[in-house]
Amino acid sequence: MREIVLPRFHESLLNQEWYKVEFDAKVRQALRNPFTLSYLRAGLREGILSDMAGALGRIHDVVVDAAKPNLIARDIIDVRTTTESLERFPRAKKSAAYLAGEGGTIRIHGERYDWVDVQTNVFLKDGVEWTREFAEDAKWNVMNRQLEELGRSVAQLETEKIVGLFAGVAAADLAGGAALAGGGTAMSWTKAVQFWDIIENEDFHPDTLIVHSKQASQLFTATEFINSQYLPSEQTELSRGLIGQALTMRIYKSTLCTNGVAHAVDKAAAGVLLIRRDITTEPYEDPKNGVFGIVASERIGYAILRSKAVSRMTNISTSL
Repeated sequence: MREIVLPRFHESLLNQEWYKVEFDAKVRQALRNPFTLSYLRAGLREGILSDMAGALGRIHDVVVDAAKPNLIARDIIDVRTTTESLERFPRAKKSAAYLAGEGGTIRIHGERYDWVDVQTNVFLKDGVEWTREFAEDAKWNVMNRQLEELGRSVAQLETEKIVGLFAGVAAADLAGGAALAGGGTAMSWTKAVQFWDIIENEDFHPDTLIVHSKQASQLFTATEFINSQYLPSEQTELSRGLIGQALTMRIYKSTLCTNGVAHAVDKAAAGVLLIRRDITTEPYEDPKNGVFGIVASERIGYAILRSKAVSRMTNISTSL
């Protein structure tokens, strides 16, 4: 099975035949770019790099590694890679049994389908742009910090898009046909049970709870939640937004969620994030304006597949 987490440069891109021609062109472009030349020289002095190919690989890895802690989007929705500009996802409609007399006519409906088309037409980009003089004089740690900011920025926007995807589901289309009422009180174990129950009653299986950081803080004070945890440290990744588990649901926090609003989903059924082109980096130059740098970008698509696998609670207390 193809790895769907962010690939490392030399392991995933450079070893693929289709990429080598494009990579050679990027090397030639980088040799004219003051940013990459300065990065290479700094890396040579530090004993980290030996050539421009290594410098471009290192740049890519810095951006990718900085993106990983911020990509909770890929933990809260089904993620698939694709080489197509459009993917069609069939959805089976439920059939209905009926009462019949002995020897009566048999009505055979068979399984019926509709579908959702998902286009990979969303491009996320950010770039670091410096003047020739600044790039030539910049220190290694300054350049690395700028590259890390590229990864964080693209990953944050990706998460913002997926959080917004769930937030955009109309209340009438949610599990139970309406949003749950938070009653102006803090996030609690009882509220987690409400989330779990309403999705289970739609015959889906909630496995992900997504909350604002303030609601995560509220859960940390809930006795039932505390007593249910005691997880080994490797199962609690606060830097990635994973704070633990309640019932069958892994709980993720993000300040990109609306304070006072939370969502629970059956991740496998609720929606899909298609990755047409994962995070890549390339040299950027605009000699006319005297600026040079690096651009990080990715090409994705996303959509809700089954809205009844999504539940929302509003009016949760916004303070600790």
